Amino acid sequence: MLAEILAGGEVVVLSGAGLSTESGIPDYRGPSGARRRHTPMTYQTFTGDPAARRRYWARSHAGWHAMARARPNTGHHAVARLQHAGLLAGVVTQNVDGLHQAGGARDVIELHGSLHRVTCLDCGDATSREDLDRRLRQANPRFGALVTAVNPDGDVELPDEEIEAFRTVTCRACGGGMLKPDVVFFGETVPADRVAACFALVERARLLLVLGSSLTVMSGRRFVLRAAKLGIPVAIVNQGPTRGDDYADLTVDAPLGAVLTRTADLLPPSAALTAR
Repeated sequence: MLAEILAGGEVVVLSGAGLSTESGIPDYRGPSGARRRHTPMTYQTFTGDPAARRRYWARSHAGWHAMARARPNTGHHAVARLQHAGLLAGVVTQNVDGLHQAGGARDVIELHGSLHRVTCLDCGDATSREDLDRRLRQANPRFGALVTAVNPDGDVELPDEEIEAFRTVTCRACGGGMLKPDVVFFGETVPADRVAACFALVERARLLLVLGSSLTVMSGRRFVLRAAKLGIPVAIVNQGPTRGDDYADLTVDAPLGAVLTRTADLLPPSAALTAR
């Protein structure tokens, strides 16, 4: 059934953390995820509290290496196959891991940004996370935290003594500006132009396909609500129920990698062109 409704093309994908669990990155609410044990960092706390900012960077620095080692799974590759076959009108992801692009997808709108980039809040200079990682390793040569589990947004739990000894760095471009990962924190709004671009994609779609998102927060659910309001069909593939199920024409509760790979296998490369 999923292959049949995708065959007409003009599909917009909205993906969430559940798509990346098979790459070893946990989600918050799915069956393979674990709810975080500490309060999420807010933008206001990050910018206003130096101690909290040091805690964030220590945890994020420790978790970054695990995030950087993550590789796209069969679900990411299947999405890229659907796109290359001409079936997708766009890909919007709530994830910050960059795995869609690593799996071959193009022109992905990263709704919440990317952990692979770092920006200066003072001068706006943008650098790669790899560059920041080198600088933090140089500033903390004895930092050797043992990472046992990584949260979906790339940070980890650390003992207080590791955090207190951690040294942060500032922007080299302007000589002291505050650095922040290029992701949307709690208490921070998604850039308006990015949201508008996502709405525009949804409004032109023939079908909205939600992958691996519980749609618990409005950041993603608003696109399902818009599709439903416009009479655009919605299909959801997720492990467990979502807050968008009542608006869906089709729901599939199963591991995403297997479902999406099988679906892509059932669709001939020319399916979208044939439908037109």
